Amino acid sequence: MKYLSICSISFMSLFSISMSLFLMSISFLLKDLIVFIEWEVVSLNSMSIVMTFLFDWMSLMFMSFVLLISSLVIFYSKEYMSSDININRFIMLVLMFVLSMMLLIISPNLISILLGWDGLGLVSYCLVIYFQNVKSYNAGMLTALSNRIGDVALLIAIAWMLNYGGWNYIFYIELMKMDTEMMLIGTLVVLAAMTKSAQIPFSSWLPAAMAAPTPVSALVHSSTLVTAGVYLLIRFNILLVDTWMGQFLLLFSGLTMFMAGIGANFEFDLKKIIALSTLSQLGLMMSILSMGFYKLAFFHLLTHALFKALLFMCAGAIIHNMNNNQDIRMMGGLSMHMPLTSACLNVANLALCGMPFLAGFYSKDMILEMVSLSYMNMFSFFLFFFSTGLTVCYSFRLVYYSMTGTLNCSGLNMLNDEGWVMLKGMLGLLFMSIIGGSMLNWLIFPTPFMICLPYYLKFLTLFVCISGGILGYMVSNVKLFFLNKSFSMFVYSKFLGGMWFMPYLSTYGIIYYPLNLGVHVIKSFDQGWSEYFGAQQLYLYLVYNSKINQVIQNNNLKIYFMSFILWVIILLMLVMFM
Repeated sequence: MKYLSICSISFMSLFSISMSLFLMSISFLLKDLIVFIEWEVVSLNSMSIVMTFLFDWMSLMFMSFVLLISSLVIFYSKEYMSSDININRFIMLVLMFVLSMMLLIISPNLISILLGWDGLGLVSYCLVIYFQNVKSYNAGMLTALSNRIGDVALLIAIAWMLNYGGWNYIFYIELMKMDTEMMLIGTLVVLAAMTKSAQIPFSSWLPAAMAAPTPVSALVHSSTLVTAGVYLLIRFNILLVDTWMGQFLLLFSGLTMFMAGIGANFEFDLKKIIALSTLSQLGLMMSILSMGFYKLAFFHLLTHALFKALLFMCAGAIIHNMNNNQDIRMMGGLSMHMPLTSACLNVANLALCGMPFLAGFYSKDMILEMVSLSYMNMFSFFLFFFSTGLTVCYSFRLVYYSMTGTLNCSGLNMLNDEGWVMLKGMLGLLFMSIIGGSMLNWLIFPTPFMICLPYYLKFLTLFVCISGGILGYMVSNVKLFFLNKSFSMFVYSKFLGGMWFMPYLSTYGIIYYPLNLGVHVIKSFDQGWSEYFGAQQLYLYLVYNSKINQVIQNNNLKIYFMSFILWVIILLMLVMFM
């Protein structure tokens, strides 16, 4: 069949490129190499358009991970999207998405970054509205317009960089830190990264983007769209150390992490829970980055990409087998019906929680220990650890709802057969979710460094995780909380579960006043004065005149006599005055 070939070709080519890039990144890392390529595209008189590419261990490793996850997602899509007649178009869109990400990763130039950045925004809109319905269109518009704010910030930064004489920010980054006027570029880049990585107050687009097909969600939420902002700030990391921007970012990313963690505990949509978990992890990456630990942020970026893609793939398989039902209250006993998918989901969940020796443990544990070691205020410290507890809480809640007990929708014809093509894609990521963390840890940090902390701080992470797991069990156990607490305190649960009203503010909040103004304008102008003195009045006038004309033309003898007398009078008057 035709569509099998495009999936297979894309999978094999992306996978082979990914492996070769990974080997190159290890070579670059060991030899401490950086390759800077300048390609003169056009040279006309004294003007030349030059395309620049930066290859170092970081960009090569990130590209290899993006391509690995993309290849497995495309392989998985072969079965997941098999009923779609436009699967070729879908695969082409995914490939364009990946290509935009590649351009963004290897560009040390703000203009070529903007090309990749805008490419991501445009293709993500096409993918979010892929299932064409009103909800998808709304979600796509919210996604596209939220990201436009960041695009505009980048455009202003490009205009401001005219002061330097070039757009290769990599040359001027040290100067930017010293020159207070040039800190404006850093501020604009931080704003752009905050929109792309959905930090407060731009968070509402990320769960809305769940309207896209699940393979796209697996790609977007693991290694492409949302991580573009984090990657850009890793490149600009010098500007964040010991500046007000770093402090600002630390506060907002910490709040994002906290907000998403609480919101996920109130959510019942399977994909939205995982989306909010992505938001929480993005907050963690941004906050550790704002403290100056850019290698740690990059390490967590890579490990998170592995288990988050796996988590979405498992969610997709479950939704696929439950006839497109996403409500976790309808699930239950999935470990009996779908044992392999459940095993993959549990491993990914445990990696997300920071279970020792899985991928997430190495990065999360090191991040939290560095936070304990650093000089920081109590509020940020609380946000870090409490949000980690919330992560474990919603993960365990998800497992209790979906895996244990019996199936809560026996009316649904549960498909027991697990698709082998989907499972192969998932098993590839399962392997990486188990060994990925330790492998990257040995590569990125070749000398193991000792983090010396007091006994209680060393065990604080473990204590927070265990207490979060217990709380997750208590929240999901209906017998324990027979009275539904979230309904008895509905206002609070609405606020906490609704992402602190951000979706309302960024949709109804923005469009209410312009639409209200539009109603008044249309009533007073289009349907008011201009209607009265314009079209309607003209219409009434013409109707009135045509009625008179009709009466005149009724062949009435009196009217003929009257008109004859009037005509004679007019003639006499003309003769007299002439």
